[in-house]
Amino acid sequence: MLQNIRDNSQGWIAKTIIGIIVVLLALTGFEAIFNSSGNARNAAEVNGEEISLDELNQAVNMQRRQLMQQLGSDFDASLFDDKLMRDSALGALIDRTLLLQGARDADFAFSQAALDQLILQTPEFAVDGVFNAARFDQVIQQMGYTRMQFRQLLEQEMLIGQLRAGISGSGFVTDQQIERFAQLERQTRDFASITVAADSSAVQVSDEEARQYYEANTERFRSPEQVVLEYVELNKEAYFDEVEASDEELQQLYQQQIGNLAEQRRAAHILIEVDGTSDAEAKAQLEEIAAQLAAGGDFAALAKEHSDDPGSANEGGDLGYAGPGVYDPSFEEALYALQEGQVSVPVRSEFGWHLIKLLGVQSPEVPSLESMKPELERELKTQQVEQRFVEVTKQLEDLAFESSDLGQPAQELGLTVKTTEAFGREGGEGIAANRQVIQAAFSDEVLMDRANSSVIELDPDTVVAVRVKQHLEPEVQAFEVVREGIVEQLQRSKAAEQARSEGEQLLATLREGGDVEGQWQTVEAATRGQDGVAPAVLQAVFRMPKPEGESSTFGGVTLASGDYVVVRLNGVSEPEGELSDEEKQNYRRFLASRSGQQDFAAYREKLHAEAKIEKL
Repeated sequence: MLQNIRDNSQGWIAKTIIGIIVVLLALTGFEAIFNSSGNARNAAEVNGEEISLDELNQAVNMQRRQLMQQLGSDFDASLFDDKLMRDSALGALIDRTLLLQGARDADFAFSQAALDQLILQTPEFAVDGVFNAARFDQVIQQMGYTRMQFRQLLEQEMLIGQLRAGISGSGFVTDQQIERFAQLERQTRDFASITVAADSSAVQVSDEEARQYYEANTERFRSPEQVVLEYVELNKEAYFDEVEASDEELQQLYQQQIGNLAEQRRAAHILIEVDGTSDAEAKAQLEEIAAQLAAGGDFAALAKEHSDDPGSANEGGDLGYAGPGVYDPSFEEALYALQEGQVSVPVRSEFGWHLIKLLGVQSPEVPSLESMKPELERELKTQQVEQRFVEVTKQLEDLAFESSDLGQPAQELGLTVKTTEAFGREGGEGIAANRQVIQAAFSDEVLMDRANSSVIELDPDTVVAVRVKQHLEPEVQAFEVVREGIVEQLQRSKAAEQARSEGEQLLATLREGGDVEGQWQTVEAATRGQDGVAPAVLQAVFRMPKPEGESSTFGGVTLASGDYVVVRLNGVSEPEGELSDEEKQNYRRFLASRSGQQDFAAYREKLHAEAKIEKL
């Protein structure tokens, strides 16, 4: 039992929590929802619960960053309608608010103790397998949260997850539905296709056509609003050269650390659990085993035969080496009272009754002061630097507030005023990728009033203060700047239209009983997941009506590339044979899951239908 606990200290929660957070955040479509600056202006009210403009602006900015990450170099902010993005973000905020209200109304709850366990068991917050508070702070600060905000977000996401699981998990299907679905799913189809390629290189677009398109869609070619920032940066690392660690301090810290080194003890045990039996009976059984040991019995053999701890029984009860704080207090107290090779009297712990044997003792290896000196020196300096960094950060905060620019703070603190590249509300490179910097740069105080920002923490070791050096208003880009992109777009559009027109002519000829030129590509017994066939073509094939007699049916589909595919469906084959129990179970799980998802979607629609939603 003890071995099992040690081996499984990282349970399923520890392996899935970050994945759960990511998935739920992706479903809700935004990242930062708690950093309201106290602005009384609201974007909407949902059953009396307010959604502020700050929350909406942060959600829109998050959507822009997500699109930028997904599209990479293809991202063009001018092609995205700000109103549509704001409507989408507001819809996601309203949806999430309704789900949280539904979860609370249904009395779902997630305790603070459970939240603590989720956080403590999350691998991303661990260093060398152990939860590390500094690592935790670093990760959530990069995400843009304080500890309280992260806990609140995590609690709300768990509530939504419970609600979703509760409704989706109630889905069920009948045997008849399973049989019908399996018949359709296992169906195969024989078809052939001819592809009419969309060749954009063969299409000519005149300057007049490009200019007409430009003039008809001028608003699409506005440059994004951008800013150029000036900033000063404080980095904790820069202050390590300003502090020293004395030999006396090094010696004192060295003695303190080697004094904390503990010996490791190798224990073996025989456990009799009290689960299913009385405490007295369990103790009596263990005493019988102790009597066998006293009569010369082998501890390892008796552990294999009698111990209720499967994790260690096969190893003769061996738990391996461990230091203080690993075992149950009563177990540990008995273990540290033993001499090597000695066996304890029966010991009661929360798991049951134990006989404990001390197999070995490892004394700690004491490193020399010289070998530990770099580490000790770093630790002592870190303590001094922390204090110095706090003091200088406060100075920067005061100077930035009092100064009309960043020149004076930089001069008094020995810093350099740096400049960013121009970036928009979706962010940029370097400090411009930080959400708090972006938010500050486009705030009324910094952007419109041209004031210095307050100090912004990029990470636990770095802070900055920023101000706007240049504000680049959105403006219509010149035709010459966007001409190449317009020509390429029109070429693709024209090529796709030509391919569709030619393909539809072929389709009309075939339906009238005529023949067409071209090489048919034949596929026999295609399944719904057939490899080597475009999904859009497969979808079209399985939507076509079943041919009658010896005739074929025809259809067509335009691919994302602009190519047009003419399809000839030759035959449909129904599955033969009964479903196995395993196949039925797989289909049942799939259909029940889909039914549950539909139920959850219906529940969301019901919440919206009954809610009082006011967009302001």
